Amino acid sequence: MTTNHLLEINQYGQSIWMDNLSRDIIQSGELKDLVENQGISGITSNPAIFEKAIANNVIYDADIEAGIRAGLPIYKIYESLVFADIRNACDILRPVYEASNRLDGYVSMEVPPTIAHDTQATINEARRYFQEIGRENLMIKIPGTEAGLPAVEQVIAEGMNVNITLLFSVQSYINTAWAYIRGLEKRVAQGQDISKIASVASFFLSRIDSNIDAKIDAKLKKGVDDINLEAKLRAVKGKVAIANAKIAYQEYEKIIASDRWQALAAKGAKVQRLLWASTSTKDPNYSDVMYVDQLIGPDTVNTLPPATIKACADHCDVANRVKTNVEEAYQLIESLKDPDINIDIDVVMEELLVEGIDKFIKPFESLMNSLENKVKLLSPV
Repeated sequence: MTTNHLLEINQYGQSIWMDNLSRDIIQSGELKDLVENQGISGITSNPAIFEKAIANNVIYDADIEAGIRAGLPIYKIYESLVFADIRNACDILRPVYEASNRLDGYVSMEVPPTIAHDTQATINEARRYFQEIGRENLMIKIPGTEAGLPAVEQVIAEGMNVNITLLFSVQSYINTAWAYIRGLEKRVAQGQDISKIASVASFFLSRIDSNIDAKIDAKLKKGVDDINLEAKLRAVKGKVAIANAKIAYQEYEKIIASDRWQALAAKGAKVQRLLWASTSTKDPNYSDVMYVDQLIGPDTVNTLPPATIKACADHCDVANRVKTNVEEAYQLIESLKDPDINIDIDVVMEELLVEGIDKFIKPFESLMNSLENKVKLLSPV
């Protein structure tokens, strides 16, 4: 019998979550099988995933018609569809949630991307989602924007599970980790239990390499006379995202060694795990599991789209690597400042955050438009 490498990864302290959710996989039993037999212990969703799931799928039509009969506006019809899927996925993952003592078994749902820069609206929607969906193993997804982090702090203080998404720079991860800690400290100050709260910090990978590789390719396309310069540029390609993630993990270790964290851990707090996101390899010249193999290690989560789950189950090379080649990682990031390479990583990370929010807003708006068209089609004349 062939080895399922996803199950091996779990032995190194890393959880595998799936970056996909649709009613099809719930109703067909596929999700249940992935959870019970394939080592999947959580689900992440986002507006792009829901657009793909709902836009051209008749499986939702009966519920859309029910929404029409109830006189619901488009947005409320959308929520009725998505909340039902989230609840059902939470129920399938509930045994994992209980068996792991609330470490895993979560389903992430993002607040509307249109409010990424509005702290109070984010807090209000997080509260409403948590209350209306009504599942302990729901994880509210909040973008790690400047406005998002105070919201993270507040909803953690109120006892909700939070997935902070769209993290690109190491500093953005550090800011996120301290927002989690401040939220827990607030909760402790109120005399509340902190042992039942979980959080992950979703650190994006492949988009970083896509951005930087494009910049390197543009330099190479202009023509490079010096063979050493060409080698220097090529040495950076496809390497920055993993180096950046390894440095973030070093910061994670510093944070959990701090007195402030240790005081919370003594009261039962769970570490906020780094979650590797955007893990499908975009360049066909690279290994299709490079963002899995290189970042296996304790207290982490890797969220994989279905194609990467299949690839990894088949041929991941499993070993604890999140703390290997760390010096090289620092050197690689430093090399971007070399005048011959001249890529400002801070500018790249800012570009990616702006693009990331846009990549969620566009499918969200597109989904609302396609739902509106479907409502027109299904409405009685």
